[in-house]
Amino acid sequence: MNELFFTHLGNLPVLSDAKTRSISPESFTGEKGKGGMCELENGLAKNAARDLGKGWKVNPYIVIKPHEIFELANIDGSGAIQHIWITPTGKWRNTIIRFYWDGQDQPSVECPVGDFFCSGWQCFNQISSLAVCVNPGSAFNCYWNMPFRKNCRITLENRDEENVTYYYQIDYTLAQVPEDCAYFHAQFRRTNPLPYKSDYTILEGVKGKGQYVGTYLAWGSNNNGWWGEGEIKFFMDGDVEFPTICGTGTEDYFCGSYCFVDPYTQDRYMPYTTPYAGFHEISRDELYKCQKRFGMYRWHITDPVRFEKDLKVTIQALGWREGGRYLPLQDDIASVAYWYQTLPAAPFPILPDKDYLEVI
Repeated sequence: MNELFFTHLGNLPVLSDAKTRSISPESFTGEKGKGGMCELENGLAKNAARDLGKGWKVNPYIVIKPHEIFELANIDGSGAIQHIWITPTGKWRNTIIRFYWDGQDQPSVECPVGDFFCSGWQCFNQISSLAVCVNPGSAFNCYWNMPFRKNCRITLENRDEENVTYYYQIDYTLAQVPEDCAYFHAQFRRTNPLPYKSDYTILEGVKGKGQYVGTYLAWGSNNNGWWGEGEIKFFMDGDVEFPTICGTGTEDYFCGSYCFVDPYTQDRYMPYTTPYAGFHEISRDELYKCQKRFGMYRWHITDPVRFEKDLKVTIQALGWREGGRYLPLQDDIASVAYWYQTLPAAPFPILPDKDYLEVI
């Protein structure tokens, strides 16, 4: 196999010996010529397919029982995940997706499934970006390139007390992985509420060489007024008190400006979704919904933050108080940090229990 590994518009005409494969409930192993072979009596959709039989959409989804861990994929060899499509039921914070590379015991990805796909508030909000797309009705798509050299293992854990149903498809290639390719990582965190005069930590404890490639924030405001004056900071390669990279404000980091306000009406937030950044979720005023909640993403696809030894990322939560002074906020903030690095990675913090992560 040759090393045509990353695909883009410029190299689409170039022939390759890489092998295209796909895993779904109709093809659990992704083997060549083995899709759609579920026997009628074994399929979850056997009633719908009873007049047609084997090969006619007999097993298009899975059901995960309470407290069960289901293995979505277990791929041996060298290659890369190229696309994941998944559509969940149940509470999205109650299903945890994990990725393991090359036989590592520690997951390199550990996130509630909704937050991983920039949907932390259990609401559909359309996203059109290069890395993540969310489409009607609850279709989560991920396009991060995720190389592996020996094995890729992906699981879903159902922390709920009820069954959940998942349709999914994992598209990947089997090919040689260049020596200088690092491994994809994603880590979820939530703090509710943020302690007074504390920075929110998006990521810390990273050891190794790599590059930071994206941030998703699910931000719940616990005060009236503007909440996004805080600066994002990247501490890298030995930085202690002061960072190497310091932003100028929350909306600035997410490639917006002046409080995300509609420049024409000056009376509302204006959502946007672009290839590299978005402010895509703004909660609506409804009965029993007293808290404003927001979702935003920023992909460092053309401007990765590269580090040699270590990395920590924080963001301040700042509003305004009387006298034109900053107000340190005590908001509900959850995040997913996305980055590539060498293995082995430092262990992740223990994921909080279901009740702590619950969206109420």
